[in-house]
Amino acid sequence: MKEVASYKLGKVQVTITKTEKPNRLKVECFDGEYHSEFSVSEYEFNNYRRLMNQRITQAYANADEEE
Repeated sequence: MKEVASYKLGKVQVTITKTEKPNRLKVECFDGEYHSEFSVSEYEFNNYRRLMNQRITQAYANADEEE
């Protein structure tokens, strides 16, 4: 699928791609060790991107603490 955006949140690489479903985007996160992915609507991505990024950063920080 077509890449919409790609950026880094600290050590986490975030890639946003279109999906086959209309108005849905796939968010892939990878820090070199952990990989996660989830889908969001285009509306959520455009209007709640900052909150999404905060949650991604916190989730990866929590994963590092659990080790």
